[in-house]
This record gives sequence, structure tokens and C-alpha cells, in this order.
Amino acid sequence: MKSFKWIYEHVAAHKAGQDVEALLPQVKSAEALKATGDDRLLSQLCLRVFRAGIKHSVVDAKWPAFEQAFYGFDPDKIILMSDDQLENLMQNDQIIRHWGKIKSVRANAMMVTELAAQHGSFANFIADWPVTDITGLWALLKKQGQQLGGKSGAYFLRQVGKDTFILTDDVVAALKAQDVIDKAPTAQRDLRKVQDCFNQWQEESGRPMAHISRLLSYTVGW
Repeated sequence: MKSFKWIYEHVAAHKAGQDVEALLPQVKSAEALKATGDDRLLSQLCLRVFRAGIKHSVVDAKWPAFEQAFYGFDPDKIILMSDDQLENLMQNDQIIRHWGKIKSVRANAMMVTELAAQHGSFANFIADWPVTDITGLWALLKKQGQQLGGKSGAYFLRQVGKDTFILTDDVVAALKAQDVIDKAPTAQRDLRKVQDCFNQWQEESGRPMAHISRLLSYTVGW
């Protein structure tokens, strides 16, 4: 694998005239994440679920109606919603009426409340998870939540400012080019290889995983 220095210099050379730093995603501190309400984190998590496979602007335009339908995404209120209440939402034409995703809101609220009970808040849990095992957090969200497989867990974390890399097509192509993997990683063994690689780049650079991920994606296609 190439060094982080090579990655950065390669991107800088091909983005000549652009501010490379301005292209990088925002990452929140642990303190800022912990100050985020669990209702806001659940809202963003569910937003990611509903965005999957649907034009984001369509979902975003309807989100105020989702906020109203789901009690401002207060997890303690949502876990008390009955099956009948969830089914009634299928008649609400102000939201996206996808039964599997509507049911996932209550299931994910349950995950949020369970983790909050263990860690003081869901925000604390997310903030304190070590980025050196971020793929482990993806796996936990997939296992304990609903509709959070694939890249959804990682995209949710990126949305709320938790440091994470994302295995976009360009990042996977770059990792293949550097002989880290030979196919899109889905097995835990391959994800561990990718995590180890990012950990090495982070140790070398002191950069957030999100920055390394974005820079790496810019190394392909030229």
C-alpha cells in the first residue's frame, strides 16, 4: 500500500489550483457529538434509512412531516407506538409509505434506548466508540438496528459527524489498486484488512478517517 504522503501529494497534484482541505468532510469532536440529543441522532439515522434507494431531495422535502408523524423522533415515545399506529402511517400521504422502513423507525428507537440505558445516552455510545474499530460499529448498527446494512451505517455516522471512512466505489477501487483487497469487502476478514490499512494511514498522518477516505477516493479515475 502507498503511504499517506503519496496519497495527499497525488491528490494535490491532480487538484492543482483547488484548496484540497476545503474538499474534506467535517468531523465533530467527541464533546460535540455527546452534546447532540438522541432524538436528533435517531432522526438522522431514520433519514439515512429512508434516503436509501430514493432521491435524497424527495426524502428531505418530506422530513418535516416525518418529524411530526414520529413525535420529533423522541425514542422514548416511538418505542411505545403500537402496530396499529405504525400501520395508520401507511395512510399518511405526507410521508414516504414504505412499510419496512416505517417499521424500522420503532426498531431503531428501541436500539437507541437500549444503548442509551447502557451508556448514558446514544450520543455517548457513538462518540466513545474507537475509530480504530469503526467497522465494528457498522456491524453493531446492522445487527441491533434495522435497515442499516450495506453502507447505511457508515453514511449515518458521516451525517452526524462521527469520524468514519466510507467504502464508496472509488474508495474500493483505490484499495484494490493498492493491493489491500481484491474485491469489495463484505466478509469480516476483508473489512479487518481495510480497517488495519486506514489505522496505519491515520497513525502516519494524524488525520481523521473521513479525510483519508475522501482523499483516497480522489486517487482513482485519472
